[in-house]
Amino acid sequence: MPMIRLTVPSGALTEQGRASIQKDLAAVLLRWEGAPDTTFFRALAWSYLVELPEGAQTTAEDHEPRFLVEVTVPEGTLSERRRAGLVEDATRTVLEAAGLGQADALRVWVWVHEQPDGTWGAGGSVVRYADLVAPAKDQRAGA
Repeated sequence: MPMIRLTVPSGALTEQGRASIQKDLAAVLLRWEGAPDTTFFRALAWSYLVELPEGAQTTAEDHEPRFLVEVTVPEGTLSERRRAGLVEDATRTVLEAAGLGQADALRVWVWVHEQPDGTWGAGGSVVRYADLVAPAKDQRAGA
């Protein structure tokens, strides 16, 4: 049930970056979540790109584009080390997609939301973290 959403002002990404950012961020999320790289888990990693119309985002200081990455994962999925790695890699991925360098890193914010167990539903049923751990172990064993 991992989900990643990038909110960005329209035109802030390069053409190549816009074409690849959703899959790139989903791959970053799955890697740091520790999920196996399988069709099943890639299909569960939803990635959204929300482009704001011109003038819809600014700061009190300037009009340089800002980037908000929101990540939602099951509670307990990310250790401190994994969370830090996710934030670092998501920031780097967004900067690259926008054609920016590390000096612009403070323009990228990453919010990690941990969804409490039993508060996510899919297919008309509540899905629990244990429901995802079992197939992950099976798929790792089969790899």
